[in-house]
Amino acid sequence: MTPPTAPLPLTWLYVPGDRPEVVTKALASGADVVIVDLEDAVAPDRKAYARAATAELLSAPPPVPVHVRVNALDTPEAESDLKTLSPLSGLTALRLPKITSPDEVARVAERTAPAEGGAIPLYALLESALGVERAYDIAVAHPALRGIALGEADLRADLGACHERALDWPRSRVVVAARAAGLPSPAQSIYPDTKDLEGLASSSARGRALGFFGRAALHPRQLPVIERAYIPTPQEVESAEETLRAATTAPGAQALPDGRFIDPAVVAAAHRTLTLANRPIKH
Repeated sequence: MTPPTAPLPLTWLYVPGDRPEVVTKALASGADVVIVDLEDAVAPDRKAYARAATAELLSAPPPVPVHVRVNALDTPEAESDLKTLSPLSGLTALRLPKITSPDEVARVAERTAPAEGGAIPLYALLESALGVERAYDIAVAHPALRGIALGEADLRADLGACHERALDWPRSRVVVAARAAGLPSPAQSIYPDTKDLEGLASSSARGRALGFFGRAALHPRQLPVIERAYIPTPQEVESAEETLRAATTAPGAQALPDGRFIDPAVVAAAHRTLTLANRPIKH
C-alpha cells in the first residue's frame, strides 16, 4: 500500500540561527517548516556561533522539518555552512540565497550529496533581476532542487521598485517557472511588517491569486493570518462540492445553472480545493 503523500507546507517560519531560544519556540509554533537563517539575520561576528548552534540542534531530527538558509555561496561562510550541516541527520533541506545560475545549484548538489547516494533537498532563492530572468533554467538545474522562491527585499533593491505592483511580473514569472519545471507552487516571500496583520492578509490573498501556495513568516503571529488566507473559504468549498456533484451526475463538459462551465480542468481544481479545505488547521 502506498503511504499518503504529506500535505505541502503552508507556513514557513524564519528564525535567526544565533538565537537558540527563539529557534526552540519556533519549533513549537505550529509552523509547517522552520527555516533557521544563517545569512541576513545573523551579524558577521555571530556567524560561527550560529552555525555551531544550528549544528547542535540538527544533530538529531527535530519535531518539525527544519531548513537552513546558508550564507551566500560566494562567501567563505557558505563553505563552512555546507561542510558542517550536510552530514546532520536533522537537516531537512538547504535554502540557497541569491542564486543567479543553474551551475550554482548543481555545484551545491554535488558538494552535499552523501557518499551512499541521493542528495540533500535544495531550495533556490531568486533575489535579483538575473535570477528571475533565469528562473526556469535554475528550476531544472538538478534533481535535488525541490523548489524556488523569491527574495523580495533584495529584488526590490535591484529593480529600484518603489511600488508593490512592480513585483507582479517577477512573482508570476517564478510561479510559472516552478510549475513548468514540475516543482510545487512556490511560497510567497515574507511580509516585513510583523504587526500589520491586515496588510499581511491582503498581500497573502493577492499572492494566492497569483498562484503562490503558502508563505514565509518572520513572527509566529503571522502564521494564523497566512493559514487563513490560503485555506478555501466556505463559498469556495460550496462551489467545489457543487462542481463535483454535477460532474458525477453528468460526466463531461457542461454548464451549471449559474453559467459556470465544467470541464476536466475545473473538476481537478475542485478536487484540489476540497483537499486543501480538509487540511488540519493549526492556528
